[in-house]
Amino acid sequence: QVQLVESGGGSVQVGGSLRLSCEASGDPYSRRFMAWFRQAPGKEREGVAAIASDGSKRYAESVQGRFTISKDNAKNTLYLQMNSLTPEDTAMYYCAADAYIAYLGNWYLKYEYKSWGQGTQVTVSS
Repeated sequence: QVQLVESGGGSVQVGGSLRLSCEASGDPYSRRFMAWFRQAPGKEREGVAAIASDGSKRYAESVQGRFTISKDNAKNTLYLQMNSLTPEDTAMYYCAADAYIAYLGNWYLKYEYKSWGQGTQVTVSS
């Protein structure tokens, strides 16, 4: 079993930056593949970025070049550095984990992940 706790959300102005953290605990094997998702009011939950156990990364096109996913294995923590934020980035951000993604191209599909955090809110205002 895996527990995920997000933090770091908040309110920023357009162009600002935030760094989200996701502290993970529980079975290390079950969190070899980790990702960030977000969900805005009235919209589907969407994949933002993912990182595999070998360090390979994937990004949604909408955040490519602005967001960076990383992890610190010693601290069991996943990060999402978000720069150049826009109002379209406003959402609840969730950390997700699973042991394995059979096809890396499916990283953005929420059903690929068994474990989820409670989320942290990010609000970007103009």
